Amino acid sequence: MKAGVKLPEVTFNTRVRDESVEGPNPFRWEDKTTTDYFSGKRVVLFSLPGAFTPTCSTYQLPGFENGFADFGAKGIDAIYCMSVNDSFVMNKWAESQDLQNVDVIPDGSGEFTRKMGMLVAKDNLGFGNRSWRYAAVVNNGVVEAWFEEPGLADNHSEDPYGVSSPETVLTYLTETAA
Repeated sequence: MKAGVKLPEVTFNTRVRDESVEGPNPFRWEDKTTTDYFSGKRVVLFSLPGAFTPTCSTYQLPGFENGFADFGAKGIDAIYCMSVNDSFVMNKWAESQDLQNVDVIPDGSGEFTRKMGMLVAKDNLGFGNRSWRYAAVVNNGVVEAWFEEPGLADNHSEDPYGVSSPETVLTYLTETAA
């Protein structure tokens, strides 16, 4: 559906560890852009409704984290997990998941997600605006392959998962490499 689309240029407000910052919270603000994350790389980007939520924390994020070597063997330089959550939440989630391989991208205002056409209301769950679940293989800022869960809609009664799974994306990479 979105193969061939260039990613929108957005600035993400991130918090990065900085040991020169004293105190119990050694982080500083650092703006990063779409170009910073995607230029000159072939990456997997996956987006999900929220940090700390069951499907995201139990299946999708751990699957990409644990399969990192397999993705690297297929020519993937990085794996990014995006959610419409602020940097504080995304960093705490990454810490709680003991991430070593997947980097998190906070889309706190949902600007990137909205520009991708994937921002949905999740008011039925008390979430507000969130991302619909999807994954993509992105090559130098252009979508190479797109994996969107079916049923994109506001206040969807379910949270479909399968099309954007690590296994599906890895199958695509294996088949295109053959």
